[in-house]
Amino acid sequence: MKAFPAIKMIGGALIVLASINAYAQASDAAPAAASAAPTAKQTRAANRSLSRKVRSALAKTKGLSVSNITVRARGGDVTLQGSVPQQEMVDIATQAAQGVAGVTSVKNALTIRAEGQ
Repeated sequence: MKAFPAIKMIGGALIVLASINAYAQASDAAPAAASAAPTAKQTRAANRSLSRKVRSALAKTKGLSVSNITVRARGGDVTLQGSVPQQEMVDIATQAAQGVAGVTSVKNALTIRAEGQ
């Protein structure tokens, strides 16, 4: 009869130990999941940075006038808007934007408009 209370005591200790171990695992997993997804602020900062990199690459490209080109980035997708004086500049701008690290796709919404119009 004395063995029965001892078994109850050991069983209770095992249950407590198992619940403490399970709790520790759950709290360890939470920070990893939270840090995997960027915050809205980090996403906006990354988009602004990518826009600046693309704009800089366009400005350094020879034969391209960037005075009327607007660059928007969203998660690696870049949109070029505005106008350029010649069709060749549309193609040059697309190629220059695609060459920037972090750009996954380029949507070209540039129009052709003669200078001074």
